[in-house]
Amino acid sequence: MATTHELAKKVRLHTLRMTSRGGSSHIGAAFSIADILAVLYGELMRHDPRRPGWAERDRFILSKGHAGVAVYATLAEVGYFPVDMLSQHYQDGSVLSGHVSHKGIPGVELSTGSLGHGLGVGTGMAKALKLSGSASRVFVLLSDGECDEGTIWEAALFAQHHRLDNLVAIVDFNKIQSLAPVAETLALEPFRQKWESFNWRVVEVDGHDHAELAGALRQLPSTDGSPTVVIAHTTKGKGVSFMENTVLWHYRTARGEEFDRALGELEGKR
Repeated sequence: MATTHELAKKVRLHTLRMTSRGGSSHIGAAFSIADILAVLYGELMRHDPRRPGWAERDRFILSKGHAGVAVYATLAEVGYFPVDMLSQHYQDGSVLSGHVSHKGIPGVELSTGSLGHGLGVGTGMAKALKLSGSASRVFVLLSDGECDEGTIWEAALFAQHHRLDNLVAIVDFNKIQSLAPVAETLALEPFRQKWESFNWRVVEVDGHDHAELAGALRQLPSTDGSPTVVIAHTTKGKGVSFMENTVLWHYRTARGEEFDRALGELEGKR
């Protein structure tokens, strides 16, 4: 089995090729979550690609559904469907749509894309699992810009009220959203204190450090009746120098010389 670093590298390479081939967007957002996905699926989550509907599995929701290309690549690499299916991404008639979809895709729990809804659905799943006596956990990966949405904070209230310590929110805190930095669009700071004021357990990590991510997530869920949020500090476009920390690569597609440069940089990394 590939290491989590090898898995993250494959995910970035797949997403670069997939978005370039289909002409889709959000490569920067996909790159910023590749390490988180690799650690979750490669080491932390309880799941079985041979049994996507296994009752005791942990659940994962990508609330920032526009980065779904990275989820498709991860699921293919860990065995949910053939890797060669990835070449169909964003093609007419393909089940691999631009925003992540559960329709016809084993391993995807929820279709997302309209921001702000993943955590609400995740809290409902976590509550249902609690009522059934299940030990399964629910992981919801959010974007930082998505935390502009009021539904995020309604879900945060609900989760704490119902003591959903089987719920883990992970915020991809890359500090850039659609058209501008988060701080200029709608400032989130003091971000940690906001979650703490909702009585969530808060952990801050380097979202590209696999050991740090794994170390934090191994301690979850908390056993004190509180849901947990992991604020993962990341870099938008991580892995390709000219894509990193730029608003441009939220929507831009790498083709021609830009594709070749990006591919060369990614292939040269561990």
